[in-house]
Amino acid sequence: MSRLLLLHASPLGSEARGSTIAYQACNAWQSQNPRASIVERDLNKLALEPLQRGYVEAIVDGSPHHHDDFTLSEELIQELEACSRLVIATPMHNFTVPSSLKLWIDYVLRHGRTFTYQSGRKVGSLQDKPTTVIVTSGGMVTGAAASQPDHLTQYLRDVFGTMGISNVRFVYLEGMARLDVAMDMLEAGRRALATDPLFAGSV
Repeated sequence: MSRLLLLHASPLGSEARGSTIAYQACNAWQSQNPRASIVERDLNKLALEPLQRGYVEAIVDGSPHHHDDFTLSEELIQELEACSRLVIATPMHNFTVPSSLKLWIDYVLRHGRTFTYQSGRKVGSLQDKPTTVIVTSGGMVTGAAASQPDHLTQYLRDVFGTMGISNVRFVYLEGMARLDVAMDMLEAGRRALATDPLFAGSV
């Protein structure tokens, strides 16, 4: 059965503007795939703690996957493995990912579990899957109109690529701090999702 994992990374949770259009797209997709399921995670409500010493020592020691310090990491990794599609709605904070999403990455990007080393290079252990990242920013971050750096896009490409997920696409809701363009940007985001291979024909 097809399963979609939807991650909310905004402090506003599912009420954030990026999450709003993500909901619309995911619900439309599910309506056309009634046997499919949607699993949601509000990463702020999850309230992940920074990785602790026991976790680091378990990595260094090569402890088995069922080690107590890997319990939450295993839960999140298995959730990621179980989905056939992944959608992330995230703001851009200080030019990059918000802390809630960074902590989720710290828990799922794990040596010996989601990637290994081969000839000194990191090689992903997960199966590739369609992944759509909906990025909300107050300023303009793409194209000639960009007014601030973007350290989010390539970072996420590198993170998912390290785990074996290369089919990653981005939808940008830019300039959302400007009331005169915010609604137009939201509509442009909906149109972009409508042509996204993950949602095409269902938005």
